[in-house]
Amino acid sequence: MQRFNMPSRRRYFLLTITVAIVAIAGSYWYFRGDKRPAYLTAPVSRGDVETTVLASGTVESNNLVSVGAQVSGQLKVLKVALGDTVKAGQLVAEIDSLPQQNTLRNKTAALAAIRAQKQAKEASLRQAELAYKRQLQMLQGEAASRADFENAEAALQVTKAEIATLDAQIEQAKIAVDTAQLDLGYTKINSPIDGVVVAIVTKEGQTVNANQSAPTIIKVARLDRMTIKVEISEADVVRVQPGQRVYFTILGEPDNRYPAELVAIEPAPESIAKETASSTATTASTAIYYMGILDVPNTDGKLRISMTTQVNIVLAEAKNTLIVPAAALGNKSKEGRYAVRVENASGTVEEQQVQIGLNNNVQAEVLAGLSEGQKVVIGEQLAGAAGQATTPQRRTPMPRMF
Repeated sequence: MQRFNMPSRRRYFLLTITVAIVAIAGSYWYFRGDKRPAYLTAPVSRGDVETTVLASGTVESNNLVSVGAQVSGQLKVLKVALGDTVKAGQLVAEIDSLPQQNTLRNKTAALAAIRAQKQAKEASLRQAELAYKRQLQMLQGEAASRADFENAEAALQVTKAEIATLDAQIEQAKIAVDTAQLDLGYTKINSPIDGVVVAIVTKEGQTVNANQSAPTIIKVARLDRMTIKVEISEADVVRVQPGQRVYFTILGEPDNRYPAELVAIEPAPESIAKETASSTATTASTAIYYMGILDVPNTDGKLRISMTTQVNIVLAEAKNTLIVPAAALGNKSKEGRYAVRVENASGTVEEQQVQIGLNNNVQAEVLAGLSEGQKVVIGEQLAGAAGQATTPQRRTPMPRMF
């Protein structure tokens, strides 16, 4: 039995050899795998493809009017509330009219006074005409001196001139009365358009001063049609033009596409209105955007002022055409064709030259070189690496040390 009692050093050596063999075997099975490439493919299918210019826009009212006061005074009555629908000509507010009424009475009285002065001068004119005729007859009969005749003639001309002056004053007084009547009418503020009250700027009881600026009472906007101003970058503006089809989405409904049409493109950026000689240098280093205009109906009222929109301006589109993922496209040849790898039924991969039409970097239109149902390679990975990524490996248990 002594042969089974090996020295401790020898037994330790044998155990070490055993652990090394087991570790090598486990490593072999752990790292063993098929290193052949596995291809990621996608079928050639039929669908729609389009190229677009992506831009952001802001919803504005088709017609927004600031309804203001043309005379100064206290806002006595505000007859509308926020969100009310108003008609053109509807009374929306009243300003205290007592100062304007007093002004109108004063102007009317001044006109009456000038007219009375004219009546008195017209009586003096008749008297001067009679004196002139009498002096003329007496001068012809050598019964009066020429000096008396000339005085009578001068008095007649002066009276006529005074009446002409009063006529001009009467016209001025009439204008003053008309202006006072207009100012009195301005104390009643009417809506100039059909629309919805979207803002109340001046509260009831506030005093407005129309001498310094035109104070705004309310803002009325048409909401049945909206305008979307789209910021088009200077790199894209050369590719778009009025009349192109457009669709846009809003943040609240990202999956709902609203159709529209590009109505116009403003000839200069909006910043030009704020530019000065000192700001010209700074604007040269900032991004330049040109405003595109969309006119869209809003019968359901979902579009609201200042909403943000994501706008796609369609440059070109193809319907029910052969398409492949843009990732399948390889290098482009001098003839304008792209290299595409195609997987055959046997699993082998061959390279084909394909003619491509529209390409939006997600999908590409196939004009020639492929047929529906073929599988094109869009990527590859090592099968062993894929297996390791999806299949957990078992660890080889270490032998126990006795």
